Amino acid sequence: MQPIRHFLSAWLLTLVSLLAWSSAQAQELPDFRTLVEQAAPGVVNISTTRVVPSRQQQFYGPGEELPEIFRRFFGDQFPMPPGGPGGERGQERHSLGSGFIIDADGYILTNAHVVDGADEILVRLNDRRELAAEVIGADTQTDVALLKVEAEGLPTLALGDSDALQVGEWVAAIGSPFGFDHSVTAGIVSAINRTLPRDAYVPFIQTDVAINPGNSGGPLFNLDGEVVGINSQIFTRSGGFMGLSFAIPINVAMGIADQLRADGRVSRGWLGVVIQPVSRDLAESFGLDSARGALIADLDPEGPARRDGVQAGDVIIAVDGEEVERSSHLPRLIGRVSPGNEVALTVMRDGAEEELTVTVGAWPDAEVASAAGKDEGAGRLGLVVGEVSAAERERLGIEAGVRVRQVDPDGSAYEAGIRGGDIIVSVDHHPIASAADLVAAVAEQEGGHAVPVRLYRDGRSLYVALRLERR
Repeated sequence: MQPIRHFLSAWLLTLVSLLAWSSAQAQELPDFRTLVEQAAPGVVNISTTRVVPSRQQQFYGPGEELPEIFRRFFGDQFPMPPGGPGGERGQERHSLGSGFIIDADGYILTNAHVVDGADEILVRLNDRRELAAEVIGADTQTDVALLKVEAEGLPTLALGDSDALQVGEWVAAIGSPFGFDHSVTAGIVSAINRTLPRDAYVPFIQTDVAINPGNSGGPLFNLDGEVVGINSQIFTRSGGFMGLSFAIPINVAMGIADQLRADGRVSRGWLGVVIQPVSRDLAESFGLDSARGALIADLDPEGPARRDGVQAGDVIIAVDGEEVERSSHLPRLIGRVSPGNEVALTVMRDGAEEELTVTVGAWPDAEVASAAGKDEGAGRLGLVVGEVSAAERERLGIEAGVRVRQVDPDGSAYEAGIRGGDIIVSVDHHPIASAADLVAAVAEQEGGHAVPVRLYRDGRSLYVALRLERR
């Protein structure tokens, strides 16, 4: 009998301990109820409509190449669209995203890709009101857009300090994944200052908060209910959430929003340098105590860095006293400097530190990309392009060209095989030296037939056939 009593006593003690431990653990877990109740009114659903011209269909003669899948059904000729040649009917494409109110007078932050190319933007508030919105400005480099609705006294969200975030901190997101309004998900900060390919200007916040299509542009909150980021991207192999989500720090986003509100566009600093990472062996060879900084591999002959004394082989290790831990940090530090202002560069040269003062220039892609994105000719392609520096043209051995910054997956350029990062050298055998040249070359084309476009990609030249729609 005695052993049974001892066993029951031990079992009861264990059970009590487990219950006490579970209660303590439960008390340590965050409670998001108050946060959601207070923040939800300031989160909005954004729906967009874009009218895409119907694909112009035409006859293919016996000597023209018809895709095999169509040849099986239609023989040598492809049927005309309903309504005759050059049918005018457009297709409406709809998309969903999220955003949040930062000003009671109707200013809303979201992602640039949420409203890109939209003909109509509708904002639905938490109280079910639906308001038409206009784009005050959008910056594709940081994926931040500022919208405005005509309303007053709207509920706003408190903004936090994203620089104060720490890895392991609890965060929550409110958005409209797959159109499910005001869905709440939570997780922790997995990493900070994360660099993603083609996103040199954003030190992303990485979290394991569940983010899915429709969450884009929505707020990321800390436990104080303050917005610390804008949910922007996920890493996925399936198309859905896989545990890696990325948010734009609110400190970065508000700097962009202030410029968009004041000028409708963003100006960022430019040095005119080609940089590369510093490996451990390179660090030793340049006299550095660790692998840090940005190695200057080349300079634009007309850029501010060369003008003010920066040399190839210099390693920039600090900007205005702020350490450049990795090469990817340099574009962020310079990009946030207004053109015309001076910065102090600490460089390692010939094994010794030197201080250089450089007057930062204006990023040359900004105006070109903006013009190309809005121009009718570039609109026919579905491209945003930027300049190729003289130093890069010399290095690649090309006399002209514009670099593709962004490609609309529904545009003619994407269909032809043109991708981001390509350099367009010529269109229909006409050299392309600027965005204006590209616009002019495209405007000359009546459409309906293929024209050769010469590209430079991954160190080699190639041609693609571009078929523009008829006017």
